[in-house]
Amino acid sequence: MKIKNFEQLLHHQIADLMSAETQLIEALPEMATAATSKDLKKAFNDHLKETKNQLKRLEQIQQELKNSDKTTCKAMKGLIAEGSEALKDVEPGHVLDAALIGAAQRVEHYEIAAYGTAKCHAQMCGLTKIVALLEETLQEEGNADKLLTKIATSHVNQEAIDVQMAATSTKK
Repeated sequence: MKIKNFEQLLHHQIADLMSAETQLIEALPEMATAATSKDLKKAFNDHLKETKNQLKRLEQIQQELKNSDKTTCKAMKGLIAEGSEALKDVEPGHVLDAALIGAAQRVEHYEIAAYGTAKCHAQMCGLTKIVALLEETLQEEGNADKLLTKIATSHVNQEAIDVQMAATSTKK
């Protein structure tokens, strides 16, 4: 079905976000299992719980909109595929942790953009209850991104560099 108006566009965006969050719920446990850093493992597990709540909010929005649209979020599918490549291509350990943070931050940035757009469109439609639900998730996604940055800059990136330096010094 072709989208013909702004409300249909919002419905499509909500369906796309539902697909994205559903895919992420499937991917996060694997990322948590692969993580070496306790902080990163905890961040992934905590975000899994948060993502399940975000999906519930989206379901609530779907009901509020009387929206039954379904779609597959191709962007999330691609982002998760990139993360899966890291799991295959990078040796387990600190370097993989750094790669997982990069993959997770790309996901967060996509979600921040998608939720921000949906929130703006809901505002334009005067849907204040939906705006509030989307804003709550938008804040959570921003916080998740900041936490990933903190984990990366506080120790994971340095540990990944240390691995490289140790490997280089043993070759001399």
